[in-house]
Amino acid sequence: MTGSMYRLVYYSRNLIASDEALFASNVEEILAKSRFNNQRDEITGALLFNTGCFAQVLEGPLNKIEAAFERIQQDERHGDVSLLALDRIYQRSFPNWAMGFIGNSAIHAKRFAGVGSSSGFDPSRLSGHEIHSLLKALAIEEEAA
Repeated sequence: MTGSMYRLVYYSRNLIASDEALFASNVEEILAKSRFNNQRDEITGALLFNTGCFAQVLEGPLNKIEAAFERIQQDERHGDVSLLALDRIYQRSFPNWAMGFIGNSAIHAKRFAGVGSSSGFDPSRLSGHEIHSLLKALAIEEEAA
């Protein structure tokens, strides 16, 4: 391992228009850009989002994840960005994912369909550790699917 690694966990409100086609194109754009930037910056992680919110884990060199988080805070598609955790780590939870997207499977898409709905998924009620654990478990499920 070269240098210290950190894990940053945040959630934000999704401000992307609810139009289905616009939402889908924004999702593809976010994933493509994140994967490019993260690979360049030695960042790994996972992202879960739906029509209501984003929840994300970023892992890598401190200066790189801070720069990525700054870009997220400036992005008009994110509102009420809340930092939940920033911790030094000794091992990555998502070593193979430049940006894993939780929600590719129909099961996950349905499970996290809306904030505060019957899905019960509301990241504002979860700690950084809880979001990290959830995304790690879902990433394992997603890889196995």
